[in-house]
Amino acid sequence: LSSVYMEVKPINKRASGQAFEVILKPPSPVSDVAHSITSPPKKRDVSLEDIQKKLEAAENRRRSQEAQVLKVLAEKREHERDVLLKAMEENSNFSKMAEEKLILKMEQNQENREAHRAAMMERLLEKVSKTVRLNKLLCTCMPILKNGG
Repeated sequence: LSSVYMEVKPINKRASGQAFEVILKPPSPVSDVAHSITSPPKKRDVSLEDIQKKLEAAENRRRSQEAQVLKVLAEKREHERDVLLKAMEENSNFSKMAEEKLILKMEQNQENREAHRAAMMERLLEKVSKTVRLNKLLCTCMPILKNGG
């Protein structure tokens, strides 16, 4: 509001600051004429050509926005495809590594089994050969015992 519509009277100063009394004046008929709100400027007549230009500009904006939305969607699809391909590749790599580990473990088990069999066969052969030697020794000693008895 301008000073025409109000009056500010200072009241005695205080330690905490200043105090004011604001008095609003009723608008006078003279002030209405001087400060009347001006009407908005008249719009000029819009020609058919101007309307067509505005419609074309709006259509171009709409196409541009639509192209931008399609671009964003295409980028999202591309990103989703990349993520999916990466996940499939990682899954494939994991499967290959798991298969390689399994094959290696099976080969190690086979080698351990063969080594265990070979060790058992060796012990068995030693036992058999020891038994054969013992039998030969007993056979050679038995005639002496038979003859001597």
